[in-house]
Amino acid sequence: MIISRTPLRVSFFGGGSDLPAYYRQHGGAVLSTTIDKSVYVTVSRKFDDAVRVSYSRTEEVARAADVEHPLVREALGLLGIEGGVEITSVADIPARGTGLGSSSSFTVGLLNALHAFQGPRASAAQLAEQSCVIEIDRCGEPIGRQDQYAAAFGGFNLIRFHPDDRVEVTEAPCSVDAVAELQRRLLFFYTGVTRSAGPLLGAISANVAKPGAAADATGELAGLAFAAADALGGGDVDTIGPMLDRAWRLKRSLVAGISNDAVDAAYDAALSAGAVGGKLLGAGGGGFLMFMAPPERHDTVRTVLGALRETPFRFASQGSAIIFDQE
Repeated sequence: MIISRTPLRVSFFGGGSDLPAYYRQHGGAVLSTTIDKSVYVTVSRKFDDAVRVSYSRTEEVARAADVEHPLVREALGLLGIEGGVEITSVADIPARGTGLGSSSSFTVGLLNALHAFQGPRASAAQLAEQSCVIEIDRCGEPIGRQDQYAAAFGGFNLIRFHPDDRVEVTEAPCSVDAVAELQRRLLFFYTGVTRSAGPLLGAISANVAKPGAAADATGELAGLAFAAADALGGGDVDTIGPMLDRAWRLKRSLVAGISNDAVDAAYDAALSAGAVGGKLLGAGGGGFLMFMAPPERHDTVRTVLGALRETPFRFASQGSAIIFDQE
């Protein structure tokens, strides 16, 4: 039996610039961190040659090609595993539509466990790239490439996307004290709404692929990733809040549907209570709201957002890992 643990992520700046439609023309960059909430995947040898997959439902099929779950089917196909395997998955938080990169974390963790099941383990770069192949190329998801690399490598990183499809992951040049202070000022609230990122990301890709306001906004979002990394590297945490506010307003301009009346009301209420910036994590439409506020204003922010469920996150440094391996 093999068990992998793969972290979810919080993206601060640069989302949208990791979409192929944008970075293949202009390059892109994202500043993000992995968190202490994870996806767990178990892979074990099945007593017969069939395939059993358990997630929100259970499938049992004669061969891998018959699995309905597209990520599982394509991962098995990519690694040439035809049968004799049982796969289960669980997550610390709702598995889809929360804006924390859960689909990519699942795919990276599945690949990590399957590689360990077969024999030689895969590197973080190999896991990230294979996850992109599965999600984007084989499954046709209109998503970017930040989540796969964040999940595979782990940590607080500046991730750069080059026009030739190279992805460069660098530990953000931030002081330990600055990152700790940033974490101390953040609050996270679950909106209770989950959504598929695909339709929004498809619309964003179409907008940023052509010259215009959306492409210009995405370029500024990528620039904010570099600026925030530099600020934190210099120990300047105070400027991050206004940067987040600017990034959220830019992001809302990319396409209709990223925000909604309830999210806008919650955002405005948090700012009136002392938050200095924030954003809806992920593509938009639901999931988790993140706010940055002085610690002495946290209780006031919590009060005005009382209808939402606060969910504390801590930064985590480890990427996808095998935590159990036993024949």
